[in-house]
Amino acid sequence: MFTFTAIVWAVQAVNYLDLIVDDGHAVSVYLGYSLLNVSKILTKFIPLSFLLGVFLTILKFEDESEFMILWTAGLNKIRIVNFFLSVSFLVTIIQIVLASMINPEILNHSRSLIRSSNLDFISSMIKTNQFNDTVEGLTIYVEEKDENDLMKNIFIRDDKKILKGLDTSGDSGSLTIFAETGKIQKRDRSYLTLENGTIQTENKDKEIQSVNFKKTSLLLRGIKTKSITQTKLQETSSLILIDCLFKKDFQDKLLNCAKKSRLDAMSEFNRRFGMPLYIPYVAVLCSFLLIGRSDSKRKHLYKYFYFGIAFITLVMAEILVRYSGKSFAYSITYYLIPILSMPILYLMLFRKFYFENLRR
Repeated sequence: MFTFTAIVWAVQAVNYLDLIVDDGHAVSVYLGYSLLNVSKILTKFIPLSFLLGVFLTILKFEDESEFMILWTAGLNKIRIVNFFLSVSFLVTIIQIVLASMINPEILNHSRSLIRSSNLDFISSMIKTNQFNDTVEGLTIYVEEKDENDLMKNIFIRDDKKILKGLDTSGDSGSLTIFAETGKIQKRDRSYLTLENGTIQTENKDKEIQSVNFKKTSLLLRGIKTKSITQTKLQETSSLILIDCLFKKDFQDKLLNCAKKSRLDAMSEFNRRFGMPLYIPYVAVLCSFLLIGRSDSKRKHLYKYFYFGIAFITLVMAEILVRYSGKSFAYSITYYLIPILSMPILYLMLFRKFYFENLRR
């Protein structure tokens, strides 16, 4: 489980570098956001890791004749099945707690890091010879930039009066700036210093006014990127999801409970509480490997058969959970598949092992 998590986290951590390179967030925000996503990845791999754990344990005990010693000593195979089930119930509870309580809080906190973060590496997000629109309402074009971050031939379009430091209170339109050179400097605050340029503003009468300057400084503070700051479903508390599903007039700032959102909320709810129910189902399927095989030539094929069935079950459960929110009937079916199938499979194992003991 930790191996799978480490691999996937490493891949995602590379993708999260866009927070620094493209969005201009601080390294601390990147590290905090990527590390807080570990719990989500860990939870996703619990069912598969449990399947591999049970499967490899059974194969190891068979290869080392450990099971033969237990059967010879008179141990009933159903006790091993019960042990697998006991462990699976414990793992199920752990996954439900992680998916429904811990992960939403951690993920919501990771989103708040981006929500409360300002741009600390604006110079790094400005690419030469392209229009940089990372900040909503602000477009910056730079023709050249040397190793000292000195920018040449700068074009700036400010549609929402984001840049501070210019007296544009009487203007109602956008702000356009042309400058020969410019550089982002940090003193107590971050400033964009421009030299030899022109500022064009649009007044209330839609007239363009131009002002030439030799040097001016613009305050860069409180600038936000286009990074998603709205709380996602997977970051929403389970209690809010329940209220969204069962209260007709429920509205919350974290979740817009429109009709489409309710379908997505149902799918997320089923992922948190329905997906873990397939873990005991996998434990029962793997327990079929304990059945004695008289035909030694085909004995090794059974392990691939039952592992394949269990693996396909987990894959289908992951796929079906996305569509389980389409209707209440789909959701009920998603829960009933493991709940009804598991007792039937368990009774089949109990009957099989009971007659094996009688033959002895």
